Amino acid sequence: MADNLKPRSRAITDGPDRAPSRSMLKSIGFTDEDLARPIVGVANTWIEIGPCNFHLRRLAAKVKEGIRAAGGTPMEFNTVSISDGISMGAEGMKCSLVSREVIADSIELVARGNHFDALVCISGCDKTNPGVVMALARLDIPGLALYGGSIAPGHLGERDLTIQDVFEAVGAYAGGKIDAQQLKAIEDTACPGAGACGGQFTANTMSTVMEFLGISPLGSNGIPAMVAEKDEAAFSTGKLVMELLRRDIRPSQILTRKAVENAIASVAATGGSTNAVLHLLAIAREAGVDLTIDDFDSISSRTPLIADLKPGGRFVASDLYTAGGIQLLAKRLLEGGILHADALTVTGRSLGDEARSATETPGQEVLRPLANPLKATGGLVILHGNLAPEGCVVKVAGHERMLHRGPARVFDREEDAFQAVQRQEIKAKDVVVIRYEGPKGGPGMREMLAVTAALVGAGLGDSVALLTDGRFSGATHGLMAGHVAPEAASGGPIAAVRNGDTIVFDIAARRLDVEISEAELRSRLGAWKAPAARYTRGVMAKYAKLVSSASEGAVTR
Repeated sequence: MADNLKPRSRAITDGPDRAPSRSMLKSIGFTDEDLARPIVGVANTWIEIGPCNFHLRRLAAKVKEGIRAAGGTPMEFNTVSISDGISMGAEGMKCSLVSREVIADSIELVARGNHFDALVCISGCDKTNPGVVMALARLDIPGLALYGGSIAPGHLGERDLTIQDVFEAVGAYAGGKIDAQQLKAIEDTACPGAGACGGQFTANTMSTVMEFLGISPLGSNGIPAMVAEKDEAAFSTGKLVMELLRRDIRPSQILTRKAVENAIASVAATGGSTNAVLHLLAIAREAGVDLTIDDFDSISSRTPLIADLKPGGRFVASDLYTAGGIQLLAKRLLEGGILHADALTVTGRSLGDEARSATETPGQEVLRPLANPLKATGGLVILHGNLAPEGCVVKVAGHERMLHRGPARVFDREEDAFQAVQRQEIKAKDVVVIRYEGPKGGPGMREMLAVTAALVGAGLGDSVALLTDGRFSGATHGLMAGHVAPEAASGGPIAAVRNGDTIVFDIAARRLDVEISEAELRSRLGAWKAPAARYTRGVMAKYAKLVSSASEGAVTR
């Protein structure tokens, strides 16, 4: 290989003074021939905890085969991952968002420290997806990302199941709607094997985002985890990274403003997770792209919701794959003039060129035509108001109410709110307020799926609203406002809400307000005192000191 294909790795492989480095690498099986080739890092987020990333060793082996076939030398390394589905509702869920920064930091460190010439990142569950893209943006060496793919749906009788059904079954059991045997049957069948959660929850939302950003080849991520085509996609990914190296195509050429706008449109069109707001703000910051929280509202307002996907719809990710895949979604949006067709992707072709080759399965019902959308506008709205001066995020992908006025039921911890639901203390028209769960206050901004699913399972999904400075799972549905900023721990107005205050959600006006006077709100906040930090040492304490507002992506700085 020509020296120009080893622009970084020469620093540790070439010349007499690098004999110690070569000696150590030879001790684990690398040869002179291996070290003469470009060195390609393979960042794997494999863990043996949960299905989302469990199969990534298999895919990494295929990626490495592709790299070798194309003339490179792969060097695989691992990083951390937290399973949101397992930690949900527990103290450990606070670690999830923190792990996004650790994933990005660790990949950056290993890639810089080992002078990789190029990089492939393999991700699976929620925070590994944005984490690897953030690392690629920082490093700006030829590289791309591959998502491990979605789990197959579980089956119980004629019913398709996802993890969403298990969380909602917990609420149904607490409300006496199902018995212990029925709960156990759902638990035992919802997750049949490896792969990320099956609806358009956060993992699949961010997988879609990665393809629309152009940092993953269009059509590769949407292939389900355990089908044979996934291995073929992994092998092709290994070959493709070598082509990126030869052509010196870097993330900075791909992760542009146009690419980010395309990604936001994909979230809006699929009713995707509110977490995409947080993660795209963070990715944009790493890529040097100017992006604000209000950009999501403006793009969503001109993007129709056309994907009938869970949690608000009928179908799961594997159904979208058989219908025509993410590439068919891109073709729909391209035909509607919604996408920037000229945005570059890692294939070297534009997103428009890639989308035009999509084919549609006859009779599919997963993706609506643009002329007959599920909703004329997308699934994300941004509210402001006296409770959220910096904004908050609401998903309206289903049939959520556009106006809700009700009394506040205030909780300073997720666990307390969950127990109130379990004790059937939450009533129709209530507005559940969960605070001190933000990026700093949690710390770590826990997702509230245990609470929101319990409300749905208890039959309150259509009559109760919820707001929090924490986050929601992509499986959350109903009238729920997350990422309320500024957060309570920073003295945001949510800290001043009291039990019984009337709170108003006005989606059409893009407002979230508490009905008290400005003078009363100022008075309450003037008397407010910051609570003691929940962690005083270690990674959680460090994160709480460094993290920014959710309105800025909850990035550390």
